[in-house]
Amino acid sequence: MGRRVSRRFVAGMTVEEAIAVAEQLNSEGIDVTLDSLGESVAEVSQAEESAATYHQLLDEIGTRKLRANVSLKLTQMGMDIGGHGAGPELAEAIVARLVEHAARINSFVRIDMEGSDYTEATIAMTERLYRRWPGAVGTVLQAYLFRTADDVERLLAQGIRMRLCKGAYKEPAEIAFAAKSDVDANYVKLAHRLVTSPVFCGIATHDEAIVDELEAFVAAHAVEKSAFEFQMLYGIRRDLQRKLVDAGFGVRVYVPFGREWYPYFMRRLAERPANVLFLAKNFFKN
Repeated sequence: MGRRVSRRFVAGMTVEEAIAVAEQLNSEGIDVTLDSLGESVAEVSQAEESAATYHQLLDEIGTRKLRANVSLKLTQMGMDIGGHGAGPELAEAIVARLVEHAARINSFVRIDMEGSDYTEATIAMTERLYRRWPGAVGTVLQAYLFRTADDVERLLAQGIRMRLCKGAYKEPAEIAFAAKSDVDANYVKLAHRLVTSPVFCGIATHDEAIVDELEAFVAAHAVEKSAFEFQMLYGIRRDLQRKLVDAGFGVRVYVPFGREWYPYFMRRLAERPANVLFLAKNFFKN
């Protein structure tokens, strides 16, 4: 089962395998975000090793002229490491070098969002790096958090690109919507705001009802299809990805890879039972 899951949802173990998948998706009219799996490193050497993988990815993107960018987690870059010269300062220094690299090759770094303990620090770091390299860095916002509507306005005011997702971490009721219907309603409201803004953003969802609603919304409000893109995960709703490409929408697929796939998935599944159901429902879909 582990091998079957990894083949379906993970693009191999190596950079070379991930790049091959990216080239194939590009040939199908789909853009790519490459994600080297891993998080919560405990040693500076591990953070530096993770960064080296991302520099290699950016080199490949630049050399091969791929329609691709990268996504990373701050805990993967040393955010949680204690001691002098480590932790948040270490993570920001490492990510800054990656953003500078991305800017040099006209690519992009997406700073992924983790649990709510990291929300403010992630947004604030994105803002600081964006001021140094405008257009080369953005972040992710989660629709199940109460604060997200304010965060959308905060980032839009600066022209910072966002990826809007529902959220996959278990969060307390004091800060997040608990009911799926409330999360969905907030997601749609925020998506409307993003697609009608002047900032190009990613609408990350596999929910076909939401996709259909947004297609109707952009048609009714004369929103250009090029004003945003739909984003989905590798191996999930491939039929919907093709349908959207055929309809003229931009589609970007997040392509995770690496040997850390097993602990990564196990943590996500343990955190929220809904994640198990989501993967199970999509395992046998085309």
